[in-house]
Amino acid sequence: MNLFKRIVSKLTNQPEEEEKQSLEKLGDSLKNADLDYKFAQLFTHSGGFFNYCADEAEALQTLNQIVKIEGINNVFCWDKELQNFLNVVKMPYTSDMEHSNDAAFITCEYLIAYDGRIMLSHNNILHYHSSRLPGKIIIMANVSQIVNNLNDAMGKIKRNGNIKNLTSISGGQSSLDTSSNTNTKLFLLLLED
Repeated sequence: MNLFKRIVSKLTNQPEEEEKQSLEKLGDSLKNADLDYKFAQLFTHSGGFFNYCADEAEALQTLNQIVKIEGINNVFCWDKELQNFLNVVKMPYTSDMEHSNDAAFITCEYLIAYDGRIMLSHNNILHYHSSRLPGKIIIMANVSQIVNNLNDAMGKIKRNGNIKNLTSISGGQSSLDTSSNTNTKLFLLLLED
């Protein structure tokens, strides 16, 4: 029966149960670790690219390297503060999603240490469905946005109010909500508060 499940998961392009169990095992082994360390380990284990930045200058350097290495030419970015970063690295951007965007530069709501996922809302991606985001996503976040689990994140969201259209993404193995076979390449710039 196990062989049958593996064949079906390959044919339907679904992640194998072993990968899910591996993530759960890693999470269990890190249950007593600091939240930031646990998040970083689980995020990278799921295929994300984690970049710790001590300050904004280091974040700019890292952003510039990602743009060059990934061959990014046009970015979707509607956040005014993030647009300032793009202006410094001389990267063209649009405030509305366009077909020419080969990357998105966004913020997030929370970083979930329990499973290494990143929570997004309409505050981060406007009215766009997560499946419309480009294949490369660069997220800027602060250490203070790391929470233990989804319950903690939802509790904070309820207290802050008026946050809608919640979704979450994880590392490069996430294909968001798309039916295509292309995986999203996810970069995180984690800034010290």
